[in-house]
Amino acid sequence: MSTPSTPTPSAPSWPYCGYGAGLATDPVGCPGIHVPGHTSCLAHLNDTDRDAYLAPLTPGADIDHRATPFTEPLLRALHDPTTQGPRMGAAVFGRAQFSDTASFDGAQFSEAAVFGRAQFSDTARFDGAQFSGATSFRSTQFSDTTRFGGAQFSSDGSFSGAQFSGDGSFDEAQFSGDTRFDRVQFAGNAEFRGARFAVMSSFGPAVCAKTVDLSDAVFGKRVALEIAAGFVHCERTQWESTAALRLRYAATDLGHAALFYPMAVNAHPVSFTTRFGQTVDESLLAGSDDRVRLVSVQGVDAARLVLTDTDLSDCLFSEAFHLDQLRLEGRCTFAPTPTGLHRVWPYRWTRRRTLAEEHHWRAQTAGQPAPPPGQAPSPRHWHTGPHHPDPSLTPDPEDVVVLYRQLRKAFEDGKNEPGAADFYYGEMEMRRHDRTGTPASERGLLWGYWLLSGYGLRASRSMGWLMTAIAATIVLMMGLGLPDSSQRQDAGGTGSTSGGQVTLTVDEQDPRLTLPIQDRFTAERFDKALQVVLNSVVFRSSSQDLTTWGTYTAMLSRLTEPVLLALAVLAVRSRIKR
Repeated sequence: MSTPSTPTPSAPSWPYCGYGAGLATDPVGCPGIHVPGHTSCLAHLNDTDRDAYLAPLTPGADIDHRATPFTEPLLRALHDPTTQGPRMGAAVFGRAQFSDTASFDGAQFSEAAVFGRAQFSDTARFDGAQFSGATSFRSTQFSDTTRFGGAQFSSDGSFSGAQFSGDGSFDEAQFSGDTRFDRVQFAGNAEFRGARFAVMSSFGPAVCAKTVDLSDAVFGKRVALEIAAGFVHCERTQWESTAALRLRYAATDLGHAALFYPMAVNAHPVSFTTRFGQTVDESLLAGSDDRVRLVSVQGVDAARLVLTDTDLSDCLFSEAFHLDQLRLEGRCTFAPTPTGLHRVWPYRWTRRRTLAEEHHWRAQTAGQPAPPPGQAPSPRHWHTGPHHPDPSLTPDPEDVVVLYRQLRKAFEDGKNEPGAADFYYGEMEMRRHDRTGTPASERGLLWGYWLLSGYGLRASRSMGWLMTAIAATIVLMMGLGLPDSSQRQDAGGTGSTSGGQVTLTVDEQDPRLTLPIQDRFTAERFDKALQVVLNSVVFRSSSQDLTTWGTYTAMLSRLTEPVLLALAVLAVRSRIKR
């Protein structure tokens, strides 16, 4: 089998150096553009010619070193001797190759700066650089750490298709024009802390294997961000216009973000595509969980927030305000209760939607240990919080009940009655356990309400108690309530045969039960007892004669059993109502 031949590089369209060209191995050689007046690129000029070229260059002069291989000393030769930093007019470094650390710290580009398809094999530094004209880093490859800290982009720019093999830092950068970051790949972290985007209309689609950090950033105009990443930090980010945050894979922190206009956070169901219809490569995140998880909206004005298809299992809502106006669209999921049977007594937690704050409080009060770092929490236990087990930093029931109440209102406004029912259950649970804001008498009533019917939301519990009450009433009726026979009336008196007045005395005897124990539990007596009990359930009085014990038992039955039936009906209605 023949080995495929290596593709022959094509010759560039500009006059190129050709240094090192060989007919067999490399017919093109060095593709660097000619230095004006010479037949070699800057890297392959002899020292005399290079000095002659550099000597007349003044700060702000235009330079063109396309495809030129640069070393650190060669790049330093372009620096302004006064400021020790590059000062250039129009600068063209397209397809240039930087084999050493490339330092453009403090560089001033007074006109267009072109680095398209350049290759940085080592650290690339542009800290404090000023780009006054259009800027292009299209399809540029950064093989190590890249820094644009404090850089200023005064005009439009493009990082479309750029690849960052290390961390890319744009902290405190100023983007005054519309800079594009579509099809950007970050194998490390993408850091935009404190960056300001004055007129950016779109960010991405961008793929980041680790974290995209937009903390303290400012977006001045309407913007849509499309990001596939492991984590997206938007803490204290200012959104001064409407924003759409479309995400894949990411856990997102919106803590204390300032929303001046509506903002939508959506889980994008399929891979992003470019504006030309090309599917974005997400191989950097292969094998990752593609759920979009929101971990915090603390301190956020939720009235301007719309969440769609997001996982809120670990989301912290404390300190947020206007939660009752939060809009939840699509399939937003919350943390479930622990699964399985627990402790010595075989009990299980009722399945329902819960907030992360309730998980943290229950884990703290139960003395539950935190899982080892990197290990997912067990579904059989409550999830521990970030401050576990410190009770002073863990929300208590008085705090959590407010969150449940406000989010219940959000579910009700969204016509999601089953979801609202779960949050009503959580609200009542927190009130039942709240020893600060709930009086003891009220907690006692809540304990009874929970025990009998799960706050009117657990039909099986109400029906269980109803069946138990019916069975107990039947047993009491058969054993103590039904007499031997019906009530008897005895009449007696005196009369005259001459047609005079006759006087009769009627003596009523109370129903009595004199049967032996073994004769009281028969099919006939069971049928009578069942009729009495069923009449009590529907709040009707039976015509059956009863003993004194039976009368009081029937009265108690007519009081409790209709209530239990009503609670069961209420629970069913709360689950099927829309």
